[in-house]
Parts: sequence; C-alpha cells; structure tokens
Amino acid sequence: MTLSLDTPLTLAQLRAVYEAPVRLSVSAAARARIDRAADVIAKIVASGATVYGVNTGFGLLASTTVGRADLEALQRNLVLSHACGVGPLLSDAIVRLVLVLKAASLAQGASGVRTATVEMLVKLLDAEIYPCIPSKGSVGASGDLAPLAHLSAVLLGIGDARVKDTVLPARAALEQAGLAPITLGPKEGLALLNGTQVSNALALAGLFETEKVFAAGLVAGALSTDALKGSDTPFDARIHLLRGQPGQIDVASTLRGLMAGSEIRESHRAPAADDRVQDPYSFRCQPQVMGAVLDVMRASARTLEIEANGVTDNPLVLDNGDVLSGGNFHAEPVAFAADQLAMALCEIGNISERRSAILVDPKMSGLPAFLVKESGLNSGFMIAQVTAAALVAENRMLAHPASVDTVPTSANQEDHVSMATHGARRLLDMAQNAASVVAIELLAATQGLEFHRPLKSSALLEQAAAQIRALVRPYDRDRYFAPDIEAATQHVCAGGLRALTSRLLPSSDAT
Repeated sequence: MTLSLDTPLTLAQLRAVYEAPVRLSVSAAARARIDRAADVIAKIVASGATVYGVNTGFGLLASTTVGRADLEALQRNLVLSHACGVGPLLSDAIVRLVLVLKAASLAQGASGVRTATVEMLVKLLDAEIYPCIPSKGSVGASGDLAPLAHLSAVLLGIGDARVKDTVLPARAALEQAGLAPITLGPKEGLALLNGTQVSNALALAGLFETEKVFAAGLVAGALSTDALKGSDTPFDARIHLLRGQPGQIDVASTLRGLMAGSEIRESHRAPAADDRVQDPYSFRCQPQVMGAVLDVMRASARTLEIEANGVTDNPLVLDNGDVLSGGNFHAEPVAFAADQLAMALCEIGNISERRSAILVDPKMSGLPAFLVKESGLNSGFMIAQVTAAALVAENRMLAHPASVDTVPTSANQEDHVSMATHGARRLLDMAQNAASVVAIELLAATQGLEFHRPLKSSALLEQAAAQIRALVRPYDRDRYFAPDIEAATQHVCAGGLRALTSRLLPSSDAT
C-alpha cells in the first residue's frame, strides 16, 4: 500500500500500517508546504532574530541564546541528550506507525523542517528500517521526547535499528539500504522530538487490538446464549430504540443477526419449553454493555484519528511567517482516549468471564458440570474459568486511569504532563489478557453448543464454532489444556472473527 501525505489518514489506512509495511508518497504540493515553512526558519536564522527552538536552549534553558555557528550542534545535542529511553523495544508495527505519523505531521508544513528530512523518514519506511525505540521514558509532554529522540538518532547514524528482525548499528542499517546519515538544520531536532506520535501509535495499536477482542466477544456472547439455551428477546430492536443509545442499537442488531435461524433457539421458544423467566445479566444485557463499549471505542477512535492528522510539535510555523509557541505536544486527548479504551477492554473481559462462569455451573446452565462428561473423574473447564477470573482481575488493576496522574519535569517548566504513553502502552497487555478471556469463552460456548446436538445453531454461529473446532478438538476428557487456550487466543488476536462483525468497528474499511 502507498499512502499519500496530501490527504488525511483514515483509521483503515492506519490499521493497514499497523498490519504490514507500507510506502509513503510526498507530492509536489506537500514539498511546497514543507519548503515554505523551512524558508521561514532560514530567514529567521539569517536575520539573527531570537526564536525558541531555532537559536535558543530548550525547556528551562529557553532564555539562553545560541550563536549561528552552533545551531547544528544545538539540534544534534538535543537528540543525543534526550535519547534516554529504557525498557523493551517497541515492535516494528508500532515503530512503523510512529514513522508514518511523524512524516504526516511534518508534511503539513507547519514545523519548519526541510523536505530532505521528511524524505529520510519516508526512505526508512520504504527500506523497512525500524529504529530501535525503548518503550519507556515518556510522560506524554512535551511530546514523546525520549522515544522520538531514539527514532531521530537513527537519522544521524547513531543508535540501533532493526532490519528484517535483525538489530544493526544505525549507520550499518542505513548503509545496507544505500542511505547516508543526515545533518539536522535549525529547529529540525526539536520538530522531530516534539509530538505525540509514539503515544498515538500505541493508542491506535490498542484500538485495533480492542476491535479484534470486541468482535470475538460479540460472537462468543451469541454462542454462549445458544449454549445456555438463552433468549434472544432482550435483543429485540424495540427495546433498544426506546433508549436510543447508538452502540446499544447496533450491538443488538448484530446479535440478532448472529443468532438468526438457530434451531437451538427455536427448540425452546415456546413458554412450555423453557422454565427460565430471564437470563442472567451477562447474557441479557449484552447490548447495553457491549453497546456502551462500542460507543467508547468509536469516541476514542475519533480522537486518535484527529490526532493522527494533527501537527503536535512546537513552535509552529505559519504561512504568514509567524512562529508561535504553544502546547500541541501535550497528549491529554490521547491519554483520555487510552483510559477509555482500557475501561472498554475491562468490560469486554468482565462480561465474557461471567458468561463462562455461568456455562460451567450446572445449576445455572443445565449443562454437564464444567462442560465435560464424567465430571468428577474429569475437571473439564474448572480451571480455565479460574484463569479467566485471574485475567480480568489483572485488567482491572491495569485500567487505573493514567491521565489523572502528573509529575512535574524539566525543573518545573513542564509542570503538568499527560502520562499518555504508558497509558496507551498498557492497552496491548490488556488486549492480550482480554483475548484469552474471550478465547476461553469461545471454547466453553462451542463445547456447550455440542451438548445440544443434533440441533444446530445459526449458520453464522456454526461457522464460528467450526473455526474453533478447526483449531481445537472437543473436550471429551481431561487433557493438557493450555495449548487449546493458546490456539483460541491466537485466533482472536489474528482477527479471525472480525469479519462476522466488521461493519461495527471504527477502523472498518466500510466506515
């Protein structure tokens, strides 16, 4: 895929960046925008006027003026001194998103960098050279300074980069692709380091992983409803139209579609065939809970899409020559979006685990205890449900909002920060936990469904159950269980059930 830097990036395009290598094109119009801003900076340098970040120190040192002879060293020193990241390296998929987001921001022509600098980022993407960026060390203001410094150092031939899963010294990685290190011009180091691109890339990745878990959670919930011989009456459109919440309406419609034509549902539709008046909330209230999750996902997605197309460095260079200092680097919108997604992931896991707990309880489900024949001799899904319980408890702890925290930095010049970076980074761990919770429910629901044979579920749910059975055979007696859970988890994480609900998802190509 080739993406143009002349049109706003869509969520579908950003998901494609996350999933596979892409190319960027810098049009003549984009080059003209970039060059206009670079000319403004060149004129400031020539005039000797003092402008923050062009010929001054940074942060608390902003009042220190730097002579023209030292401007190159000023930008180089900024990159090297700020490369203070620690912890595991960000994945290639995240770094690829960061590169695209940074190039897109600079290409809007409000940062004062030269076209050659933007094109160097594009060349890294084209050659699949991914700077090694430690995942920890940013507080999400003033931008993602430390991680973006590690990215920028590779442009100078310093640090390390990953090429086809091999870590190389940056200079060697560049040489392998026929590239040479660049020299930074006035303001360029600051433009590269300022910005929310790492926080936003991590939050976008969290969104895309949440979408997969959400889709699988909806399918698992419908499967569980049939395995329980639950009612689809709570999904009746009239109920949800009376409340009016859009996500709730959409989820109810999806659940109706997933269950349409189920022989199992028809077998107990008559009152005489079912003595249960109402199903537990985790079954009956799926539209209300998962609909609220969907609304939160959509709101967060909108925030992150806007951020992806914004300019978030400082100062900003305007078309009329004004250079304005502000605070677009403050990642509070991203922090809030990440906190919302964390809550959404918690609830996807919470309601899924409750349905698994109902299915394994013979008093509630009417199914064999722990979904296995000869229970007692066999423990069946007993500890699988315990694993789900452990994972949802861990996610609740991880969901503590990051945005409510702040620690003053840079000698109190940067005295309120967003904490967006780790707020977004934890989403990947949370999504993995939630994926395993939903995977356990998928295994349990598929197992429960088969106790109702020869009756069949709907065509769509039988398709979903067949996907699970292609990975995991029926649980007829106790066996080593972990590989089953891992296989189902990988299916969730690969988006294997996304197609059954894709029209709902914020990054769907159809939206």
